[in-house]
Amino acid sequence: MWKQYYTANSIENALQILSKDPSSTTIIAGGTDLILEIKNGKHPHLTSLIDITRIPNLDQISIDDQNNLHIGPLVTHNQALSSPLIQKHAFPLAQASWQVGAPQIRNCGTIAGNLLTASPANDTIPPLIALNASIVLSSISGTRTIPLKEFYLGVRRTYRHPDEILTDIIIPALDPQIHKSGFLKFGLRNAQAIAIVNLAAVLKIKNNIITKASLTLGSVAPIIISATKAETFLIGRSLTPQNIQHAAHLAQQAAFPISDIRASALYRKHLIAVLTERLLTQFANNQERQTFPAEPVLLAANPPQPIGPPPSHTLTHDPRTLIQTTINQESLIVPNAAQSTLLDLLREQLYLTGTKEGCSEGECGACTVIFNGKAVMSCLVPAPRAQDAHIQTIEGLSSGDTLTPLQQAFIENGAIQCGYCTPGMVLSATTLLEEHPHPTQTQIKHAISGHLCRCTGYYKIIEAIENVEKQPL
Repeated sequence: MWKQYYTANSIENALQILSKDPSSTTIIAGGTDLILEIKNGKHPHLTSLIDITRIPNLDQISIDDQNNLHIGPLVTHNQALSSPLIQKHAFPLAQASWQVGAPQIRNCGTIAGNLLTASPANDTIPPLIALNASIVLSSISGTRTIPLKEFYLGVRRTYRHPDEILTDIIIPALDPQIHKSGFLKFGLRNAQAIAIVNLAAVLKIKNNIITKASLTLGSVAPIIISATKAETFLIGRSLTPQNIQHAAHLAQQAAFPISDIRASALYRKHLIAVLTERLLTQFANNQERQTFPAEPVLLAANPPQPIGPPPSHTLTHDPRTLIQTTINQESLIVPNAAQSTLLDLLREQLYLTGTKEGCSEGECGACTVIFNGKAVMSCLVPAPRAQDAHIQTIEGLSSGDTLTPLQQAFIENGAIQCGYCTPGMVLSATTLLEEHPHPTQTQIKHAISGHLCRCTGYYKIIEAIENVEKQPL
């Protein structure tokens, strides 16, 4: 899949490597889009990847003295949605992050990566543009700051130069006392859905009168667009039903959607008005935060497991490189895997075939493993990332012939049909019960939202998890 894989120990180090051959080298962080695109042959020119996930302090969320939020390039969607700072001062981004993929995808995928992929259907771009965010791009020549609304040229096209790395996302912090903000998305299912339409809005309100408005629309044009006529109309007005309805009509006029496999252009136009009216009505009734979970399911250890110290020097993985890792509490040295995914390493090199290969696209969840305390889709994780990592597969869950209470509950409740999805389901449910020992049924559904059961046995799976949580683990 690639010839060279570098694990950088600093941004400066990564930039130096990138500058040598930016046409055939790129940065990998979450990798949830990039790995899939490489598999599908969309980057035939790429020969080298530079992994920045071991660089310290790139996963930080902070606020500075000028009241600006800063989001590092390794901040994942799960980190963003669970951040008190983002929930308070950039709420639409928390909402959008919650609706990206499934928990395993959100544990890997980064906000920065979602911006750089530059799809008009991506969920975090509309809220960040509505929030007036800027990004910082760094190269060996220096840094430059670009307003996000000026960053996009078209579908998957941006102003980023090939030798640049996105090193910061800057958001002017909202004041919840004077701002109303939110995000809505409509897709074909509740999880793992690409947006048919998504939108974000930020209103500044004084004495019930809107003094500033931002309304951005996604999946209805080649880039994220602003509904400028609707924004202008709202300023100086209050959120009455009549004003909301007219603003929704004006927002509808801003879009020029296409018809595709997910929806017709006419349906998308209809949805713009529906979602705009729905979001503004939530603002009027102070209901925009009601559906956001108080305790979102992350499928991650709390506190997070450390990934280990950064390498003292750049690690270069090629076909001859040995990967040293810990799998199911056993230290291993794995040869001939540096050019593959973690799924291939587990199945083809170590014969841990309990980790199933289903879609190989991060859609079905059959390949789920626990990676440094987080549930991930192993088909989208590059194998060199296993270096010095701690990984748990289904083979390491039980003790000899003694099953865990959860595994036993799956048997007793008939939650196993063909069994293909079961290993991934069990690992996600195990992580859920460690994170939330007494989960609600909604939390259970969120935990398994990244899994497809080919036998349609979800009710029994939910019952098994509910029953085991009622017993001592």
